[in-house]
This record gives sequence, structure tokens and C-alpha cells, in this order.
Amino acid sequence: MGKYVDHNGTKIYYQERGQGEPLVLLMGFGADGNTWEKHVSVYEKHFRCILIDNRGVGLSDQPPGPYTTAMMAADSIAVMDNAGIDKARVAGISMGGAIAQELCLNYPERVSSLVLISTWPRFNNYATTVYENLKKLRKTSHPGDFMELLQLWIFAAPHYEKHLADLQAGQQEAAANDSPQTADGFDGQLDACIGHDAVSRLPQIKVPTLITIGMQDIFTPPAFSQILHQGIEGSQMIEFPDGGHVHHWEDLERFNTVTTNFLLEN
Repeated sequence: MGKYVDHNGTKIYYQERGQGEPLVLLMGFGADGNTWEKHVSVYEKHFRCILIDNRGVGLSDQPPGPYTTAMMAADSIAVMDNAGIDKARVAGISMGGAIAQELCLNYPERVSSLVLISTWPRFNNYATTVYENLKKLRKTSHPGDFMELLQLWIFAAPHYEKHLADLQAGQQEAAANDSPQTADGFDGQLDACIGHDAVSRLPQIKVPTLITIGMQDIFTPPAFSQILHQGIEGSQMIEFPDGGHVHHWEDLERFNTVTTNFLLEN
């Protein structure tokens, strides 16, 4: 059952699953906490999982932007405070990984370890242009067509050989969605992605950190994760050779195993 917390006039929705030491789960742009399902079904056996709908998506408020990753990290702290959590493991995918960096940098005493998945410390001009282009195309595209475009960005080519029907079903689901993310929420979250810059502060992250990377990711290329790995002293990096941006789904069993093992040890 979900709960709401009011953070400076913005309602943030979150769910709790499982028991044990707390694990905060932060999803990427356009996706709500439910998108963790294939992972939390494993994590909840070991941890008290906190699944947050970031501002701009799901059951959280979707105010006009721009948003920042620091702002969204503060939202996460408000959730932790409301849930009575002093310190937690934190895992973030894509934009969620950028939020997780800010969470650890701005509230170091609240984070015990980090898992950074398909994320970045700062965009280059190419990535910025991709995200600005997504804003334009979402306004002019049919929802099913826009989902097909996103899938082409985030799934690697090998996935298409065995899962084309599933991908097409996802396009149909997007077309039929009668309560999609608002334009304010979508643009606000992409602004947070574009504006994120933690490069110079990465050495300040002192907690155990695992970085996972799809080597065929064209959306947030492996070079971005290399910068994270070099900047965060003692960090581990695990590669998924055939995976794209969503290697956490494409190689689900291995991803769940390596992340669960890391979280249990850290």
C-alpha cells in the first residue's frame, strides 16, 4: 500500500515492499516505482524496499519544471524521513542513478552504499541533443510510435531477435494508456537529466559503489560509466556485453544476482 509525503507543496508517492534493512529504489525518466517489479520481487526477500515515484511521473505530482536531480534527491530524503529511515542503501537506474549521486553527495550521512545503473555524471553535447530532441518528438508523435523510438534507444539489437512481439505489445500498451505522463512531468524530468553534473564532486562519494553498464548502450554510452568508475574511488564496475540501456531487463537473472550480492555485502 502506498503513501504520500508533501515536500514543499509537491506530493511524492512511494510504496514499501519487504522487510529488513532499507533499500531506496529510484527509477529513470518516464517510469514510476512499479517499473522495479522484476527486481524488487528478488530484493524484497532481503530488504525493506522503498519504491519512489519521482516528481513528474506516476502518482506523484507533476508540477511545471524545470526539475533538477538535487531537487529530486531532496524529495527522496523527504520520503526517507516520512518512512523513519535514517540511512539506506540506494539503487538508481538512468535518471534515478543521477538522483542517487546527488543523494549521496548532498546527504552523505543518509546513504550506506550505492548501485548506479545505466547512468552518467554529466552529459556531453550529443546526449543533451538526444534528450532535447525527445522533448520535441513526444509533442508531435503518436504515443505508440514514440514508445517504439524509445525502445530503439534503450534496448540493444540482440534483444530484438527474440523479443520483438513483447516490444510491439509495449507500443500498443503506450498507445492505449489513458493517463500518460504529462508534458510538464516529461520535460521537467528531461531537464533534470540534461542539467545533472557531478563530475567534479565524484571523489566525495566514499560509500561502496557498484556500477553496472550495458556495453551496447547508445543512450548513455559506456564512456559515461567509465567516468563514474574513475571518479568514485574503490567503485566496482560490472559489464553486460550484450546489453543496452536496459541491460537490467535484458539479462535479468544475472543483473538481479550481482546487484543482490553486492547489496547483501554492503
